[in-house]
Amino acid sequence: MKNILGVLAKAEAKEKKEDKKEKAEKEKPEDKVSVTHHALEIDGIPLKFTATAGYMKMKDEEGKVKSKIFYVSYIKEGVKEKADRPITFCFNGGPGCASIWLHFAVIGPKKIRLGENGEVLPPPYKLEDNVNTWLEFTDLVFIDPVGTGFSRHDKEEDPKQFYGVKEDVESVGEFIRLFTTRNERWTSAKFLAGESYGTTRAAGLASYLQDVMGMDLNGLILLSSALDFQTLTFLPGNDLPYILYMPTYTATAWYHKKLTEELLKKPLREVLNEVESWVLDTYTPALIKGDRMTKEEKEAVIEKMAYYTGLSKSFILNCRMRVSQPRFAKELMREDRRFVARLDSRYLGMDTDPAGEAPEYDPSFFRGPFVNAVYEYVRTQLKYQNDIPYNSIAFKVNSQWNFRSWSKINEAFGGYTNMGESLASSMNQNQYMKVFFACGYYDLATPHFAAEYTVNHLGLEPEIRKNITVRHYEGGHMMYFHRPSMLKLREDIKEFYKG
Repeated sequence: MKNILGVLAKAEAKEKKEDKKEKAEKEKPEDKVSVTHHALEIDGIPLKFTATAGYMKMKDEEGKVKSKIFYVSYIKEGVKEKADRPITFCFNGGPGCASIWLHFAVIGPKKIRLGENGEVLPPPYKLEDNVNTWLEFTDLVFIDPVGTGFSRHDKEEDPKQFYGVKEDVESVGEFIRLFTTRNERWTSAKFLAGESYGTTRAAGLASYLQDVMGMDLNGLILLSSALDFQTLTFLPGNDLPYILYMPTYTATAWYHKKLTEELLKKPLREVLNEVESWVLDTYTPALIKGDRMTKEEKEAVIEKMAYYTGLSKSFILNCRMRVSQPRFAKELMREDRRFVARLDSRYLGMDTDPAGEAPEYDPSFFRGPFVNAVYEYVRTQLKYQNDIPYNSIAFKVNSQWNFRSWSKINEAFGGYTNMGESLASSMNQNQYMKVFFACGYYDLATPHFAAEYTVNHLGLEPEIRKNITVRHYEGGHMMYFHRPSMLKLREDIKEFYKG
């Protein structure tokens, strides 16, 4: 009997101990983060700020952890009223890219040292104070969506619930709601800054936060926007990208001096005005005509295409007057045994197969300096330690992404992802929200004319349309790699926040 009572007593003590441990687990801080304090000087004026780096655990309503999202926030110190200080949530694209390019090249308080035109300097790579940081006029939160950076989903969770247009918006939207609540920022002006696919995310978030979370935004900053994927997808039966890439082909040929002296003597913007008018008035109707074009009409179009692209007439004829981006990139500099880059066509690359149809890689895309920044800066200066690999580009995320999940029509019948409708709806409902489009002239991934097409097809009334600002820069997809463009972008953004 004593033995039985002893066993029961031990079991009861063990149960109490486990209950106590479980209670302690519930009561301990939700997320392990590192908080550090820093300062930098901007025009001789010290800017003091608090940096927080770490995870936020994302749970369902039953309290089960579904994912952990890694973030870095920078909050200016000495601000009495949080309502007086804007806050901006920042993310890159991919969709499987971490936020390191915006973080360490243009927006954050530290940046990678690059050459004047954005070229990579020899390793070891150097970080320096970013005296042009946006932290001067807004607090910042850099988000790595699930699967990117240090962010991970729970091993028991299906990644499909995170890897899709709708799923991603819901996941990042919940992070923004939770961060805003925990940090008491509901009364602050709130902005989103996204680049490339990050603009797709931003447009979806504007709608989701507004309709589901009751959070109205003050502004969106869309760098190198990708909202309507029909404008960017080269497929049979879709003439839009052939039309909308033409001005960027011209800008690229102008930069590499592949155009006639007549065009090279003119400023780039003047040349673009000319080619854009021709595209709208002549090239677009010609492609719509298709095989109904007369021989004379076809010859006239090919003649002008060669004039504005630097490509041979025979090449354009063989492409049926529809030159895709990879073909253009490979063909323009073929005689020099070079090709032009996709993200920034000012860059040139060399292939092992000069006779190939498309480039083998993109010489304007580099991540080494930025990954280096994460491992060094986050650990040594932000005092956050994590030994798992940092996924600067999560190829697994990209390969599993569900582009159809946002639209019921797309989900049922296929088609192109288009966030323009969501953006327009958000702007109509929140007539105070402003939107800033930043476009690079040498961007062969998301060309400026495609962004303008999207803006011009939102169907907004004039009083809402005036809330949109479009600015152009003489850089590429990451126009801020080009130092003069980075400085111009910062001044434009600073003015945008004032507005």
